[in-house]
Parts: sequence; C-alpha cells; structure tokens
Amino acid sequence: MTAGLPDAVDVVVVGAGLAGLRAAQVVARAGRSVVVCEASDGVGGRVRTDVVDGFLVDRGFQILNTFYPALRAAIDLDALDLRRFVPGAAVRDADGRLHRLADPRRVPTWAPRTAVDPLLGPGEKVRVGAVTLRSLLVPPSRQARAPERSTADELARWGLGGRPTETFLRPFLAGVLGDRDLETSSRVFSLFWRSFALGDLTLPSRGIGAVPAQLAARLPAGTVHLETPVEQVAPGVVETARGRVRAGAVVVATEGTAAAGLLAGRVPPPRTFALTTHYHVTTEPPTRQALLHLDGAGGPVVNTTVLTAGAPSYSPDHRHLVASTVLGPDPLPGSELRGELTRIWGTPVGAWDELATVRVPRALPAAIPPTPEGLRRPVDLGDGLFVAGDHRDTPSTQGALVSGRRTAQEALAHLRRTRSGAEPDPSVPG
Repeated sequence: MTAGLPDAVDVVVVGAGLAGLRAAQVVARAGRSVVVCEASDGVGGRVRTDVVDGFLVDRGFQILNTFYPALRAAIDLDALDLRRFVPGAAVRDADGRLHRLADPRRVPTWAPRTAVDPLLGPGEKVRVGAVTLRSLLVPPSRQARAPERSTADELARWGLGGRPTETFLRPFLAGVLGDRDLETSSRVFSLFWRSFALGDLTLPSRGIGAVPAQLAARLPAGTVHLETPVEQVAPGVVETARGRVRAGAVVVATEGTAAAGLLAGRVPPPRTFALTTHYHVTTEPPTRQALLHLDGAGGPVVNTTVLTAGAPSYSPDHRHLVASTVLGPDPLPGSELRGELTRIWGTPVGAWDELATVRVPRALPAAIPPTPEGLRRPVDLGDGLFVAGDHRDTPSTQGALVSGRRTAQEALAHLRRTRSGAEPDPSVPG
C-alpha cells in the first residue's frame, strides 16, 4: 500500500482518518482518480484499535452511536458486528451511593428504578425529559442555528444547574466532549443529546478501528499509501517523503493542528481537548452490566466501564478489560488512579493488571461559542486547496464524515470548473 505513488491524479487526500477516507470514497465513486497519503502505519487517525497482549485497545475510550446519519450513509453497520451498551449510566455520588439510571423509553424494565432513584428529584427528571423532548422535536437544522450559549448556561436555563449538572450531567458530558467546564456550544450539546436519545451506543466486535478499515477496504486498490508523510502542500502539488504528486485538488484531512501547519496562514489551529484512557485487566469484573460508570463526586476519572461486559471479543480469553478516562494529556499516578477506581466501583481494584495507557493530546476540537451558523466552517480555501475534519463541523464521528463528504463534493465541483475536470498533465512542471 506504500509503493507506487502516481505522478498525477485528480485529488490528493492528506490523512487517512474518517474525514479523509470518506472524502476519498466520494471522489472515487464520482469516477475521479484519488490517492490518500497517510503518515502512520495504519488508517483511522484518532479512530484506531491496537492489539495489546491479545486485547483490543482503542485509541482512547470510544462509543459508536448508530443514529449518526453520515455513519449510516458511509458504513455497512451490520458488517461491523456491533455490540450494544445500556443507554444510561451508573453514578457514584459523594456519599458513596451508587445510582443506576437508564432512558426509560429505551430500557422499559429500568423505568421504575430510574423513576424512584433519588439522584435527581422529580422536577429535575421532568426537566431532563423536557430537554430530551426538545432535542427530538426541533429539526437538527434549527438546532444548529439556535441562539447560542455555553452548555453550562443552557443547562442552567432549563433549571438543571447545581446538583443535576454536578452529579450527573457534567461527568457524563465531560467524557463525551472532553470539556469539564462545559464551555461547548449549546448547539453542539443539543445535537449530541438528540443522538443519545435516538441511537444505540455500540462498539464493533473487532474494535473501533473496524470503521475506518471498512472505508479503506472499499476504496480502489492502491488508493491508500501508508507511511507516506506529507511534507508540504501547495496549489496543485503535494510533496511527500516518497515523492511528489500533482493534483487538480488537494484535500488536507488531518487533525486540526496538523492541518493548520500544512496550510500555513490559511486556517488557524483549533483549540483542542485532551483525553487519557487507562486500560486494566481483571479476572473478576466489578460488574457484568454494559453500563458507563460516572463519578458524581467530581473526581479526576470522568468515566469507567467494563468494555468486555458489552463487547466480550475485546478480550482474548476469560479475563475482562476495563477502560477508565481522565481529562487532559497526563495519566493519573497509579496509586491515585486505583484509589479513585476503588471508590467509583465500590470494590478493591488492587489486583487489576495495568495493560495500557493511551494519551490522545488532541482528542477533540473545541466548539466554543461563537460558532458558525449551522456549525459548518468553510472547507474551500481557494486555489484548489481544501480542508476536512471534525474541526470543520461538529467534534464527532458524524462531523468527521460529513466534513469528508462535503469537502469532496466541493473539490469535485472545483474540478468541473477548471479545465473541464481533466487530470493534471504530468508534463507540466509542478
């Protein structure tokens, strides 16, 4: 996959993450020639799975929401052999009590337990329901253009500041957004909340990396060139460590900070949030429920879950894999981490074996107000240069795939406008 870079193609895509692979897919389906240059040894970018001692270790804790329209348009979900998690959470409060909550519409058998659980009062549960109802009834296009404030201010506006936010909503959303202060745009929160209400929370049986692997496998043979770092991009030409490729259009689909470096002066580097995930192995799991556990006491571990309770295939044998996520680029010291996990799980974890620590320093681009109307930033930079990624749309799988699709469509339109879309002439000096 790394040899034989062509001299010239219609489109060069820089980066084999979700946005880049989706862009290449759209270009190829339009009958245009395309190559993808990827610096690393595999596809997926921040959506990859490694194998460590036989265990599947995702690049940070990830959940695949089946509601995302762009995901369903680009991926054969049935082929992923998805494993489902409970649409809810268990919350350990500051007094040490454990509360198990689930969406009563999705898990009717949990409705009585959720209704009487004291973590949230009756009025607070009604207000959470009202927020959910609004997210379901208001069209996404209107939500993306609604009056904007921070998520924290939006929750307070609905009467959900204070205890509901501090014990449940903040730890849940912090893990999703990477944003403990909940500065994220209320537009993004509203769309995310809608996806949680409508989609199944799943993982592919072979790890989250199965998603980009499927996209790459459906591209024409020889499209993706691994271990091919791009050194420079300019209108009509891409310089790589393996040679030069000329193109009618160049799509930079790397993580936002890297994209800003390649496109010096054309796009600013985005603010990003970092996440660190600790993976442990244990013979005796603290639960056999596929349920996210949250720290309602505000500690450093925002969530922890037994991955193998939902996806047993993540383990090569009878042992169980636990993923625990903290905000920021630095892991927790071992003794502090084990103390926090013992408190959250309510059981000693000293016998758990450390398997891996995954740091993702630029896990998610921040979507802090003011954001663009419709939450979409321009992707056409002029001169046949384009930029794609979740930093141009919403910080999510949905945003990455939407960005890849619309960037490809604009690149194709550019090709039609210039030279009738003819391939670059290799005889013309670059």
